[in-house]
Amino acid sequence: MGGAVRFSYGWLDYADSPGADLELLRGEARGRSGRASFSLQYRWYDGFDAVHHAWAGWDAGADSQLRAGVQQVPFGLLPYASHSFWFGSGYYLGLEDDYDLGVVWEHGAGAHRWHVGWFSGDEYGDGGRFDRYSFDVATTEALPYRERGRVALRYEFSEESERHGFAAGVSVSSGHIESRMDGRRHGHDAAAVHAQYRRGPATVQLQWARYRYGHPEPRIAMSAFMFPFEVAAEADVPTFNLAWEVQRPGWFDAITCYNDLSVTLPRGHHPGLRESWQNVTGCSIAKGKMVTYVDWIAGKNMWFAGGPGIGIDEPGGDGWRSRLNINMGFFF
Repeated sequence: MGGAVRFSYGWLDYADSPGADLELLRGEARGRSGRASFSLQYRWYDGFDAVHHAWAGWDAGADSQLRAGVQQVPFGLLPYASHSFWFGSGYYLGLEDDYDLGVVWEHGAGAHRWHVGWFSGDEYGDGGRFDRYSFDVATTEALPYRERGRVALRYEFSEESERHGFAAGVSVSSGHIESRMDGRRHGHDAAAVHAQYRRGPATVQLQWARYRYGHPEPRIAMSAFMFPFEVAAEADVPTFNLAWEVQRPGWFDAITCYNDLSVTLPRGHHPGLRESWQNVTGCSIAKGKMVTYVDWIAGKNMWFAGGPGIGIDEPGGDGWRSRLNINMGFFF
């Protein structure tokens, strides 16, 4: 059994600042008996509560496990394609740290690791529910769609030593979204190539992802944290992250400073679309059961950084906007 409590402070250069607040209460449990295991986590935010994950697993071999339930979709760099509390652009597009209801088989053989998963839809099976942790396709009046079935495949090759670490792989997923108006289904595909290299205290993350929703409109609606918004229906999402772990940080257990850059580049020549940028510079500081993130988030035409959405061209998307976010968490 365990949990966490997190507090946050925010300052914005484009709107009224939220100030200091209680950001999260979290409860979790995990266990194991023989080959069987389980893990679950539930979260309470300001104004809503949501499941993070809830799965049961069975060990099928020395390095092989089958899991069923709400769990992370195996796609791209794992566990995250970022270092900051704010994540990268892929998180807000459903390409990073996305949790859905499904079955996943994970198998490792030396330097090789495979994931094969099938997901019935989002974690609630209801695109009209906006109060959730993971970003999923939203059912809105203008774009009434929801996720319906997806297969995810991921392969990674990795090597680790005391001073060096390298991992590279490829991820693909294919499924459908469903129109709530007429029940018609349209394709939903994504692919990514990804790599991570560590040398001493330095880490480099690289990823290029592409996604496509095959419905007629050039936009799709996404939602999480109670708010729906629109994004480009087809785009490339390159990511370039650098991190440096401070050696012998004195009183602290660990300090890691980073710069995470990601861009959303709409594909095609549809009117009403334009690129979005997000850059996060910051440090994570750990001491005992406390972890603090200090992040400066700069966004251009970027949701949650003063923009109207992601990859769309609407009033309010011009120019860079910034926000300071400090998050202090206590874990038990």
